[in-house]
Amino acid sequence: MTKMRIISVQVPQSFINAMDQLVRRGIYPSRSEIIRTALREFLKREMNIELPEDEVPGYVIK
Repeated sequence: MTKMRIISVQVPQSFINAMDQLVRRGIYPSRSEIIRTALREFLKREMNIELPEDEVPGYVIK
């Protein structure tokens, strides 16, 4: 697995509430995993590339 880096983002409280519901329901293990999944899908769509489930290429992060 790729080394994870910490970033900070500000989101509306309603997003946090929705993410917490998904975690409570057991759909995702954590808020971080929800955000990683959403970001992975966004990058795949915007860059038209396939990204592995557990890593993002360095050129995308930098």
